[in-house]
Amino acid sequence: MKHLSTSARSALLGTVGISVMAVLTGCEAPQEEAANRYLIIEQQANGKYVVVEEMPTDGPSRAIIRERDESGNMQERFMNEAEMKSLAEQEYQKVQNGTSEVTQESSGGAGMGLAGTILAVAAGSLMGNMIGNALMGNKNFANRSNSVNKSAYHRSKSGGGSSSKARSGSSKKSFFGGSQSRSSSSRSYGG
Repeated sequence: MKHLSTSARSALLGTVGISVMAVLTGCEAPQEEAANRYLIIEQQANGKYVVVEEMPTDGPSRAIIRERDESGNMQERFMNEAEMKSLAEQEYQKVQNGTSEVTQESSGGAGMGLAGTILAVAAGSLMGNMIGNALMGNKNFANRSNSVNKSAYHRSKSGGGSSSKARSGSSKKSFFGGSQSRSSSSRSYGG
């Protein structure tokens, strides 16, 4: 009997050890969607903003803002993480009040205001995964977030951007010869 209880204890300790290692490994896994971002945001002719370049960065989030001056010349200015976070927090207050354009249906034209664009693209990295995930649960926010990000990085992460939406209802031949219908993909932020 004594040998049996020692074996059971060893098995329990082994199982606990494996569980702890799995949890610790999971905690160290990078959460790419909430990674800090380096953005280049450009003002459009209609006065709205879109992201034209996006890259993950090991440093703090930051952005280059390209805007037109009174003469129509493109000017660039730098925005640090604190400024981006401040704008995102202001826009998030509007979300909570129901007055933000990021949670309303698109009125057609490309882009949104600068604060809305920053919140749509970097909510998770600037304000935390819980807020990013909560916002992505809103269908209008998800659509607006995808429409304002024109970067190649975003298109590769989301499966092709608008071209995948055009194919979403199409039939496609499978490897084994049958056809399968593609449905729209879902996307989540955070971990």
